[in-house]
Amino acid sequence: MTEWSREKIIHIDIEKEMSSAYIDYSMSVIVFRALPDVRDGLKPVHRRILYGIYELLGKNNSNFYKKSARIVGEILGKYHPHGDVSIYDAMVRMAQNWSLRYPLIEGQGNFGSIDGDSPAAMRYTEIKLSNFSFELIDDIDKDTVDFNFNFDDSLKEPVVLPSRFPNLIINGSSGIAVGMATNIPSHNLTEVVNGVIAYLSNNEILLKDLIKNITAPDFPTGGIIYGYQGVEDSFYTGRGRLILRSKSNIETLKSGKRFIVVTEIPYMVNKSLMIERTAQLINEKKIDGILDIRDESDKTGIRIMYELKKDFSIDLVLNNLYKKTNLQIFFNVNNITLVHGKPKLLNIRNLIEYFILHRHNVIKRRVEFNLKNANKKKHILEGYLIVFNDLNRLIDIVRLNKNVSDAKSSIMKFYNLSDIQSMSILNMKLQKITNFEIKKILKDYNELKLFIKKFNNVLFFKSLRTNIIRDELLYIQKFYGDKRRTSINYANDKFKEEDVFSNEKMVITVSYKGYIKKTLLSEYRIQMRGGIGSKGVSVKKDDFTSYLFVSSNHDYLLIFTENGRLYWKKVYNIPSGGKLSKGRSIQNLISINKDDKIKSILRVKNLEDVNYINNHYVVFCTEKGIIKKTLLKFYCKPRLSGINAIKINTNDKLLEVNITKGDNNIIMALRSGKAIHFYEKNVRSVGRISLGVKGVTLSKDDKVVSMVITNKVSDDLLVVSENGFGKRSNINDYRITKRGCKGIKTMQVTNKTGLLVSAKCVSESDEIMIINKSGIIIRISVSDIRIIGRDTQGVRLIRLQKDDKISFVEKIENIYK
Repeated sequence: MTEWSREKIIHIDIEKEMSSAYIDYSMSVIVFRALPDVRDGLKPVHRRILYGIYELLGKNNSNFYKKSARIVGEILGKYHPHGDVSIYDAMVRMAQNWSLRYPLIEGQGNFGSIDGDSPAAMRYTEIKLSNFSFELIDDIDKDTVDFNFNFDDSLKEPVVLPSRFPNLIINGSSGIAVGMATNIPSHNLTEVVNGVIAYLSNNEILLKDLIKNITAPDFPTGGIIYGYQGVEDSFYTGRGRLILRSKSNIETLKSGKRFIVVTEIPYMVNKSLMIERTAQLINEKKIDGILDIRDESDKTGIRIMYELKKDFSIDLVLNNLYKKTNLQIFFNVNNITLVHGKPKLLNIRNLIEYFILHRHNVIKRRVEFNLKNANKKKHILEGYLIVFNDLNRLIDIVRLNKNVSDAKSSIMKFYNLSDIQSMSILNMKLQKITNFEIKKILKDYNELKLFIKKFNNVLFFKSLRTNIIRDELLYIQKFYGDKRRTSINYANDKFKEEDVFSNEKMVITVSYKGYIKKTLLSEYRIQMRGGIGSKGVSVKKDDFTSYLFVSSNHDYLLIFTENGRLYWKKVYNIPSGGKLSKGRSIQNLISINKDDKIKSILRVKNLEDVNYINNHYVVFCTEKGIIKKTLLKFYCKPRLSGINAIKINTNDKLLEVNITKGDNNIIMALRSGKAIHFYEKNVRSVGRISLGVKGVTLSKDDKVVSMVITNKVSDDLLVVSENGFGKRSNINDYRITKRGCKGIKTMQVTNKTGLLVSAKCVSESDEIMIINKSGIIIRISVSDIRIIGRDTQGVRLIRLQKDDKISFVEKIENIYK
């Protein structure tokens, strides 16, 4: 290595060099590519596109289009040397009415679609500036903004556009820089102008009053903003999470077919990919209830048809679509923008403040430019007026000089005029010295003095500049303002699945083979005692309905199996079905073992209420007469795989579970027609996986068929036998004994009545639903069943077909009517 080459080597610390180089690179990306300027809301590429088109086409742009390739070439060669693809992609987006709330470019040709179709090549499309864009560029030739040299110092380009409206708020922006990103939503022009004017009227306006004018973002594709907390967060802090939903309605044809019809989708959602993904989820059985999807969208708007299967809840299907597809998305607002060349997070008030400061500066520079030209013209007119009073001598002076230069010097000297005034006089046409023209010049001079005075006032008084900003905004609002496209649902922002379901009363049925469904309670009409019932469920020959439960759509269901396991489910997550549908296998909803089956289901309004779960108990009863009591708080943490709720002996099964306050009475009814009545306080509270204690002493082959929890002595005990007989007896007829006794007679069991199958605590205002093994259901008012002694057979409640038996009895309390 030569001595000369050694001198050219510079030793540096690679860590410091990498750090410095990366910072330079990141700032370059932040300032020159990814983040918009707070003043005009544009990134450099968008600003260069608009200015390049304006420079090429001028103010007559509205009359004709130019090939996109021509425009791209101009901008690439003069201002933006980063490739034609980046320029054309940005240009295309500015022309898409589903990408920008107020497009800045008008295009002819194929500029893509909301389905994600690519635009035609730039050689096939044509563009021009939209009329709206001129409000961004207007006055740029009046020295209103600074200009910098382009990349090769051969031309100058604007640092920012004059921007008569707050484009950053109205059209929004998004971009990913190094170490930061921006995602600013678009807003409605009419609302934004109202908000800016409110700020102009009162610079001390509170944010809560300001956002009364600007209610929420307004997206090009419409849709629904679900919840308002995210909107408020973004307005107050510059960051927030918006929930965007599609807009849909329900259509029913004469044939009975039902459709969910989507007419608006969330912003930036690819419609075609969304439909494709939905179809995939349907094929994978992750979304149920949809028979077919049709896309009937055209130039007039979006129309996606989801055909529903029979007996499926519209709410459930729609909720699944919201949850699993892009019919609902999250838009994370992040108002990071460039302020004086540095990235800064701004709230809505800050965005308006910086825009107004920019407009004050633009108007001031525009007035200074106009004032300069007005003073120049006034100076020339003053020269005219001086010589017009002495035209004959002026002509003599001009004639006596040999050339123009001498004549100019003579005029300057004789009349004491400036060089510009003297030259303007020499260039004046003879027609100017007519009497009419002299009067016109005098009139122009007087008007010019008024204009100059007005310009000076505007420069001096900020209030006058404020009025100009207001007038210009009102003009833009008048010509370009429109109605909101995105509606607002002022619901709870913390999205819960239950928010899309009305809290209706449901009848939940579970078959012996494990099929479950829910049906609107209103579908079951009340019949008189002794009726034949109506078909309530369609079952296989070897299956029958073994469980029936009434609950509200928003309730938690605590599902207990006969082997002592507990699972949790919200009622709205239970598949819907008509009275005749068999439902869906429980195996698809919870991870229950194949050799296990549902034995009891409890409804709980809220598992997060600490006071409630610490003061209520879960009481268990098994077929072999074991009773157990445990605090509800041990069962309030849902797990997908379930938990062990009670320890069950090998030869026993869980029969029934109930929730109590700890101060009730317990009645256990036996298949043999006996019942035992004792105080709940005689059963001490134990742990979750404990076995429990003896509740009743059973004879051989007997078993418990029902457990009744009661604390009202005025209530009645309703008992039903397997052959359709039933009766009411007053609770007072059952004396209270010690836990563990054999019990007393509650029904005269004979071959006619059959064995006892159920016992319920009822009041006069309740109803019962009785279902037999063949699927027939009858709904009866308790008041239609007369009260008789406990040692009697009862009366016929339902007429059964030959060999049919009662399967299950459920009480419908008056709160569900």
